[in-house]
Amino acid sequence: MAKAKVNGVEVEFDPGMTVLQVAELAGEEIPRFCYHERLSIAGNCRMCLVEVKPGPPKPQASCALPAAEGQEIFTNTPMVKKAREGVMEFLLINHPLDCPICDQGGECDLQDQSVGYGRGGSRYEENKRAVEEKYLGPTIKTAMTRCIQCTRCVRFSTEVAGVTEMGLISRGESVEITSYLEQAVTSELSGNVNDLCPVGALTHKPWTFNYRPWELSKTETIDVHDALGAHIRIDSRGPAVMRCLPRTKEDINEEWLTDKSRYAVDGLSRRRIDQPYVRKAGKLQPATWDEALAAVAGKVKGTHASKMGVIAGDLTDAETMKAARDLFYSLGVTNLDCRQDGAAVGPVTQSTPRESWLFNSGIAGIEDADAILLVGTDLRHEASLINARIRKAWLKGGVQVGLIGEPVDLTYDYTHIGAGPKAVKDFKKHAFRDVLKTAKRPAVLVGSSAINGEDGAAVLRDIADIADTYGVLKDGWNGFNIVHTAASRVAGLDLGFVPVGEALDASQMIKGGVDLLFLLGADEFNPKDLGKTFVVYIGSHGDAGASAADIILPGAAYTEKSGIYTNLEGRVQIAERCVFPKGQAKEDWAILRALSALVDKTLPYDSLSQLREKLITDHPVFGRIDVRPAPKAFDLRSVGQKGEVRDRVFTSPIVDFYMTNPIARASVAMAECSASRRGNVPAAAE
Repeated sequence: MAKAKVNGVEVEFDPGMTVLQVAELAGEEIPRFCYHERLSIAGNCRMCLVEVKPGPPKPQASCALPAAEGQEIFTNTPMVKKAREGVMEFLLINHPLDCPICDQGGECDLQDQSVGYGRGGSRYEENKRAVEEKYLGPTIKTAMTRCIQCTRCVRFSTEVAGVTEMGLISRGESVEITSYLEQAVTSELSGNVNDLCPVGALTHKPWTFNYRPWELSKTETIDVHDALGAHIRIDSRGPAVMRCLPRTKEDINEEWLTDKSRYAVDGLSRRRIDQPYVRKAGKLQPATWDEALAAVAGKVKGTHASKMGVIAGDLTDAETMKAARDLFYSLGVTNLDCRQDGAAVGPVTQSTPRESWLFNSGIAGIEDADAILLVGTDLRHEASLINARIRKAWLKGGVQVGLIGEPVDLTYDYTHIGAGPKAVKDFKKHAFRDVLKTAKRPAVLVGSSAINGEDGAAVLRDIADIADTYGVLKDGWNGFNIVHTAASRVAGLDLGFVPVGEALDASQMIKGGVDLLFLLGADEFNPKDLGKTFVVYIGSHGDAGASAADIILPGAAYTEKSGIYTNLEGRVQIAERCVFPKGQAKEDWAILRALSALVDKTLPYDSLSQLREKLITDHPVFGRIDVRPAPKAFDLRSVGQKGEVRDRVFTSPIVDFYMTNPIARASVAMAECSASRRGNVPAAAE
């Protein structure tokens, strides 16, 4: 390895590293504004100046200077100190002194670095420049007079998000950052530019003037708005969740987060169910817990097991599904399902391997694929951060992508092979077969639109045949991937929360197949389909399930309980409680435990720790916390079932990215994002 000296300390470094990176290896802190390790190098701000020998006797930008063998790097000489003070003075020339009203206050790189590396005062006496504000959408609040043109936002939107809608206009002192025709940024990752902005020119519009960072209690937890299980931090003040920020997790979300995961948190305080309700004379009336549970128990005792069913919603934690499965199996009920969308995937038989419903390549591992076939998935809206990783690999020029399904904008080029099952059947006739065949690490990504419906199992069988024929499973590589959209899905499949034998699935139960139906936060259906079915809803929000319910038992949202979720790659993760449930609401598993005593089938656990012990004992996979399963070969012939397929188009079930669950639908921020994406811009923004 090459060697260089940093302030007299010898450091080994890899070829291709910059002087800034080498200095950080030696433990030296280099100030910067424009440099970011996940974005291309711009060299705009000049804050990272260092002195380098051999070289000209002047400060040099360390972020853009390649490190070389034998270099001597100095980060604390008088020349460097004076240069940094001069750069900071220039950056502050036009910056307004509005820290008391800036939402970046307390978390501002400019504040921190001006104290650490700036002068004690300013020599600038002329008038400051002012810049008009820009409309960048419902997630980004602008104060462009603060902007120092570091271009982090431009590089992120272009390189990572894949929307070339931001850039610099004009020259010299008149230069400004704006969006194309000053329209909203149409990216589901737009909120990340607010995190990247080092000076408060871009801040989070939904949270404007709502808090100061030092007021908030911080809890590290897991996101449940999709199946990726992104690592997040929930910041709360008293009983209220104020904001959600991403945490760095290289294997899952790097340091990015979707706008839905980030801004839907205001929905946690709206449309909440905070006490039990019982329908009397056609109207839901408030009730006590004893009254509501007694009514449910009476209904259970008076209904035959074959006429009862349970559907787990997309945000349901593993403990709740375990308690429900134990309780209803003890009652003889086998009509259980965790697949609201009807996806034909899961342990239908004991011989079906776990790998048949996992994202086996791993979220980070998909970057290693050199050929990718997408089947029935709008990946940009079903798994935005996986889509961003594929874009990253595509920009490097190492991957070719094919799509079977409805044509969509995925932010990278792809070959459109066909629209539905016919294209799957005829795949061997398409030229993309050669791309898949010659690839060293081919991958197939299967979305729910391909495998839901009556012919879903047959379509899955045909997709598995493609994977088998073209070598998607190889030594050390498993490229067969199911793209789930529900946080609860993999844990439910691992638990066996699916119908067995002659039991009814979710669609059959919703369409009148049972007399008594329990909905565990299940809301993704048309309430009119239920007919005269008696519905018990256990959940946190007044959404479709609650509107159709005869009895409502208030549950806890994901920030109000500690729960286990398994992400789409099979990684078991624990979401921690950040605040307490609203009003009289209880944790969902505790509601089922109380009900079990009233129906004379008392569950054998009285605390969450006892429930988890039972969960791990019965299903050891839940004991491996934050461990991604190693790539494992399996028999692709065990996936799906042979049968006839119908002629259709694989259309994504996500009609509106911002309105996919009860929390998002209760969110004002998500309503504004949805309206903006449809072109209905609020008058104030025009």
